[in-house]
Amino acid sequence: MGEAIGESLPIAVGVLVSPMPIVALVLMLVSRHASSNGTAFVVGWLAGIFVLGTIVALLVGAAGSGDAETPTWAALLKIVLGALLLLLALRSWQGRPEEGEPAATPSWMAALDEFNAFKAFGTGVLLGSVNPKNLLLVVSAASTIATATAVTSERIVAMAVFTLVASLGVLVPFGIYLVSGERAARLLEGIKAWMIAHNAAIMTVLLVVLGVKMVGDGVGSL
Repeated sequence: MGEAIGESLPIAVGVLVSPMPIVALVLMLVSRHASSNGTAFVVGWLAGIFVLGTIVALLVGAAGSGDAETPTWAALLKIVLGALLLLLALRSWQGRPEEGEPAATPSWMAALDEFNAFKAFGTGVLLGSVNPKNLLLVVSAASTIATATAVTSERIVAMAVFTLVASLGVLVPFGIYLVSGERAARLLEGIKAWMIAHNAAIMTVLLVVLGVKMVGDGVGSL
C-alpha cells in the first residue's frame, strides 16, 4: 500500500493546485450563501474524486488480477494518459493571456453567487472528477494505484489518501473561512486573484511533469 500511495501522490499535487476549483470555492465563500454552498462544494469535490478513482482502480485491478507483473495493456494505458496530459499542457500554454493582458475569469463563475447548496455540490463533483484535466489525473492516479497493489482494501485506502491530498487546495481555503469567517474575505480574494493570473503557467508546468512521469512509468513497465 505504501508504494501505491507514494506513486500516486505526485499526481495528487496536480489536482491540489488546480486554480479554477480554488477560484470557484473562493467565490462561493464570499457569496451570500457562503457556509452552505462552501460546505456542499467541498463535499461534492471529495465525493467526485473518491468515487471516480475507486471505481477506476477496482476495474483496472480486476482486469489485471491474474498478472504477476504490470500487464502490457496497463503500461500502454499509462503512456496514453501521459500523452493526453502533455496535450493538455500544450493547450494550457497556448491559451495563456498575452503579456500585459489580464487573465479572464470563466463566464460561468459569474453565476456562482446565485447557487444553492445542490448546485454547489454538483459543481464540486464536476470540477473534481469530470473536467478533462482532473478526469485524466484521477484516472492516472487510480491506474497507478491499481498496478501498485493487488489488495482491494489497500487500493481503497490509497485512493482515500490520494483524495485527501488532492483536496488540500480546496480544504485549506475552506478551513481559513471556518476559522476566520468574513474576516478571511481579503485573504481569499488575494488567493483567487493570484490563481487566476498564474493559471496557465501553473497548469502547464504540472501537466508536463506529470505527463512525462506517466509516459516514463508506462515505458518502464513494458
